[in-house]
Amino acid sequence: MTRLGLRCIASMATRQLLVELLPGFTQRSGHGASVESVAGVDAARRVQDGEVFDLVLLASDAIDKLMAAGRLLPGSKVDWVCSGMAVAVRAGAPLPDIHSEEALRQTVLAADRIGHSTGPSGVALVRLFRRWGIADALHERMVQAPPGVPVGALIAAGAAELGFQQHSELLHVPGIHIVGPLPPALQINTTFSAAVGAQSLQVDAARALLAYLASPLAQDAKRRQGMEPA
Repeated sequence: MTRLGLRCIASMATRQLLVELLPGFTQRSGHGASVESVAGVDAARRVQDGEVFDLVLLASDAIDKLMAAGRLLPGSKVDWVCSGMAVAVRAGAPLPDIHSEEALRQTVLAADRIGHSTGPSGVALVRLFRRWGIADALHERMVQAPPGVPVGALIAAGAAELGFQQHSELLHVPGIHIVGPLPPALQINTTFSAAVGAQSLQVDAARALLAYLASPLAQDAKRRQGMEPA
């Protein structure tokens, strides 16, 4: 019999992965679990404001901040999946050259509108443009997707010509073509972690879910969803 369900919150980057993994956890443990996937900034705000969740799944730095604020159970943090950034264009558009750092830089400079996210990958992308010395030149051409909206949706709608986001978030967006990952030397990887909510009344079950998500049983699903085990 399925016991009282766990209440979890996660960022959009891991939404499809969790949809795939949760039924296996319930089958093995008997614990139900529901996950609300929202923009990472909104999830962190809600946890910080005191909303109660049994498990919180966000980028590692966000988990660290919530842990320091006393919103998560000390010692419960586990890194469970990593996601790299990919480049996408509208379906049917010419495929740009992104095979090297210089090729990618020239592709970015040639783009009319460049889509990026509000999440950690978007922050890291802007940092890369600053390192290249082109951030000011690109400022008017940068299009930031609203929280919870995938960059791929901007590309499909024609609001951005070139888009950067974690591969997992581009993977299931219709109307786009994923050109490929960033060159290895430039790859921007985000580690996603999870921790038990400080006010959870189902700590053992939440720890069991976290152990399952970080276990070898979840590895194939992670790769199917464009991610890698942490």
